[in-house]
Amino acid sequence: MSCPFLREQPVAEGARIIRRAFRINRVLRHRQDPLAQRDSVLFERYRFSCEGVIYIINLLEPHIKRSTRRSRALTTAQTVCIALRIFASGTLLYTIGDAENLAKSAVCRVIRKVYLALKQFLGVFVVFQIVKQSFFAIAGFPNVIGAIDCTHIHIKAPPGPNEGDFVNRKGVHRINVQMVCDSMCHVTNVEAKWPGSVHDSRIFRESCLCTLFERGDYDGILVGDRGYACRQHLMSPFPDPNTGPQTRYNAALARTRARIEITFGQLKGRFQCLKSLRVAPDRACNIVACAVLHNIIAAL
Repeated sequence: MSCPFLREQPVAEGARIIRRAFRINRVLRHRQDPLAQRDSVLFERYRFSCEGVIYIINLLEPHIKRSTRRSRALTTAQTVCIALRIFASGTLLYTIGDAENLAKSAVCRVIRKVYLALKQFLGVFVVFQIVKQSFFAIAGFPNVIGAIDCTHIHIKAPPGPNEGDFVNRKGVHRINVQMVCDSMCHVTNVEAKWPGSVHDSRIFRESCLCTLFERGDYDGILVGDRGYACRQHLMSPFPDPNTGPQTRYNAALARTRARIEITFGQLKGRFQCLKSLRVAPDRACNIVACAVLHNIIAAL
């Protein structure tokens, strides 16, 4: 009488050999190297490829590098990647802190350090480029050098007597950010220091950009929506256009100024933090760093 175990043993051994032949070897990445991943994973987490993240690391390293490694200080790569992940996802600080084994306060300091460093490059990456021909090719609107508009960014209710200033017409707390873009949806000017109750036209009227246009520093005009008064250097649509030239004018202006709406969509799509900021207004205004990152993506 034969033993069933002895008959099944060669079969089991053969199955193990087959599984071993088709086994995929595990690739263990170093926990201290956030860039040891595929470009698709990096883009999903940080909105940048490996080359893009390395470019930002090299750009910001003189401003954020720790002078010592005491207490296991974060490397420059870790600091940049943590901040980019917050910008890209807009998730809670303690969620990223739990994933990186950091305290919420440490994550907050990392973000502040990175966006203050990026803010120093605002004059390098966010600059006016007078390219009229590309705007003219959109809808035949001449002499345009930029499309202007404001967007509201949600913030938590700030404490103090000025809390009501940040409530917009929809009854929620927002800051009102003015931006100008070119025909390629690059941000060419940004101003983020106004509460949500302030009208778009007042922001432009009291901005440095308006002063520069009135002084004649720019040879061209801006196009905006009905929230702006028509000026010599800013064209807005007719409120009740007649059939004919005024209707064609409004149509061409609408197609031309649509670039700023596309820019807002790209910004808020890439950086989910802009949909809702859980910080005080003074820190929320420093999120102009996302405009710098947006232009860096376009340049790479």
